[in-house]
Amino acid sequence: MIDFLEWAGSLSGLLGAFLLATHTRVSRYGWLAFLAANVAMIGFALGIGRYGLLVQQLGFMATSLLGIYRAGFALPFVRSQG
Repeated sequence: MIDFLEWAGSLSGLLGAFLLATHTRVSRYGWLAFLAANVAMIGFALGIGRYGLLVQQLGFMATSLLGIYRAGFALPFVRSQG
């Protein structure tokens, strides 16, 4: 399982970076790939007991959620005003 989380996180992160770098109409989906990478890498960090990596990924998850919000995706815990 640890190997799966490591590879899923790495490949999802690369996909997210590629999508954002293309600067096309599908670029916003890069934020979702980053979120998947964050979740996988959080599991990986917990599985191997690396808490510096865990803190980093929690911070990256916050930026991914901000990117998802700014890209126009609805977040279930954010209510629209109006």
